[in-house]
Amino acid sequence: MARNRFQVEILTPEGEVFNDEVEMVSTRTTVGEIGVLANHAPVLGMLEPTELRVYRSEDEVLRFAQSEGYLQVGGNHVMLLVQDIQAPEQLDVGVLRERLAEAEHELEAAGDDTERRRAALRDQKRWKAFLKVAEGA
Repeated sequence: MARNRFQVEILTPEGEVFNDEVEMVSTRTTVGEIGVLANHAPVLGMLEPTELRVYRSEDEVLRFAQSEGYLQVGGNHVMLLVQDIQAPEQLDVGVLRERLAEAEHELEAAGDDTERRRAALRDQKRWKAFLKVAEGA
């Protein structure tokens, strides 16, 4: 069943990654999963690292490993501002496992340094999510 389409933009600090009309967007915010269709109520949310799915149609789904960022929905337009986003075929499982191990080591070494601990937790969450996407889970 065809759905109404709406504009989606995905931006990183390096620039635009995606800008096209789609039928649905599925991602995760700090308060849970969200699926956005045309005419969705306005939303402003903080994004969690996860698998982002962009549905061009029922049969064509673009998958991405999405880092933390922000989601803005309004006026049949969705904007995702993310620190990092990668298509599954761009991900290297070995490199991601190394980054996850580094983040976990940094977390152990952080001790009472709350800022260092916060950054290590953020990195750990990001690399776990990216690894999950890379492994096709």
